[in-house]
Amino acid sequence: MAFNKYARRLRLKKGIRNKIEGTTDKPRLSVFKSNKAIYAQIIDDSKGHTVMAASSSELGGEGGVTVEVSKEVGKKLAEKAVAGGVERIVFDRNGNIYHGKIKALAEGAREGGLKF
Repeated sequence: MAFNKYARRLRLKKGIRNKIEGTTDKPRLSVFKSNKAIYAQIIDDSKGHTVMAASSSELGGEGGVTVEVSKEVGKKLAEKAVAGGVERIVFDRNGNIYHGKIKALAEGAREGGLKF
């Protein structure tokens, strides 16, 4: 049993990562959310490196992260991915609940042209 939110998130993260894996054909979209920013990376786990990334700090939003900013990060990452030849991905919510900012980022990525 988890005693705090951080321990619960790490336990969920471990379970999610045991089930999904990014390949060269279908890389993993990993999301990290902090109090000040939201980050998204497309990772090829077979090679062990990040293919491309986007964050709210790239957009210049210094006023914190909102649902709208998260959606824009998803669109920006999808734009980079499609330009790099990636269309299909596996979504890794990284132990976070699929709600609010995480959901908005995923919807922005779908609107940008990624399929998952």
